[in-house]
Amino acid sequence: MSDAPLPGTASTPRIAPGGRRELGVLLWAFSRVSGRVAGTAPPALFLTLGHNRRLFKGWLRFASRLMPRGTLPRRESELIILRVAHLRSCAYEFEHHVRLGRRAGVTAADVERVVAGPQAEGWTERESTLLAAVDSLDARQDLDDAAWAALRAHLAEPQAVEFLLLVGHYQMLATTITTLRLEPDPERGGRGGGGRGGGAGVGGGPRED
Repeated sequence: MSDAPLPGTASTPRIAPGGRRELGVLLWAFSRVSGRVAGTAPPALFLTLGHNRRLFKGWLRFASRLMPRGTLPRRESELIILRVAHLRSCAYEFEHHVRLGRRAGVTAADVERVVAGPQAEGWTERESTLLAAVDSLDARQDLDDAAWAALRAHLAEPQAVEFLLLVGHYQMLATTITTLRLEPDPERGGRGGGGRGGGAGVGGGPRED
């Protein structure tokens, strides 16, 4: 899997990851701690979005309400995010959530099933329904009545709203990541990324001035 840019466009990061000067001490330190927690270098997504400090702070609050502080079980949230990342061919998002998903009980076999799709053997009925809804939203940006009824058989109204926002949020992030040409975060110690796809680090690295 790769974050494939359009033919004839640049494949290196379009905005250099920021350092203390661009992000400010708090966001810069938060990014470094986040990398340690994830077992990677400071996330390139944070170092890049942090160029707009005010927007970054608001986005982070919103994103945390969906994951990890959402009402959907964490394992299901990670499966949903991984399916979005796979459908959008976003290696950065996919690899990051392979790592996070391990802590929520997402196994290597689960990751292979995510790639195979909602009809793969091994899913529960609920998991298959959620992933099928992700596929429909990706393909049509909508759910027909049958798909909506199937989803609502497993999710109460507040959870259904959360599900739609979770899918839409990670679709938005995949578009942003691909357009910015962000490469998967290297693991601490210089190793490549932890999921499928290449293990390339962030071009240029963060500035720490």
